[in-house]
Amino acid sequence: MNKKEIGSKYENIAKKYLEKKEYKILEMNYRNFIGEIDIIARDADQLIFVEVKARKTNRFGLPREAITYKKIDKIRKCSLVYMKDNKIYDCPLRFDVVEVYINEKKINHIINAF
Repeated sequence: MNKKEIGSKYENIAKKYLEKKEYKILEMNYRNFIGEIDIIARDADQLIFVEVKARKTNRFGLPREAITYKKIDKIRKCSLVYMKDNKIYDCPLRFDVVEVYINEKKINHIINAF
């Protein structure tokens, strides 16, 4: 499997996890001229932008530690374009991280991660 296929596999695992929590998935791999957001979902009245990170081991750090300030800035700017394009003006939003621990078959959902 190439990197894109591997990423899609774990994004789908995160999607299923969020759906079990009764989140409504609006977009997967949303892209615009700024960047990409792995998952865009809705939970009640909140719009949620989700970054998915997967790791086999913690040898090189926790999955969330791979999200740099530059990546956070891109996700935030990308989310603003999404909201503008979809005419979403007055909606609470948040940014979550879903960590997939591959070898442990465990998921950690960090709400309001940044």
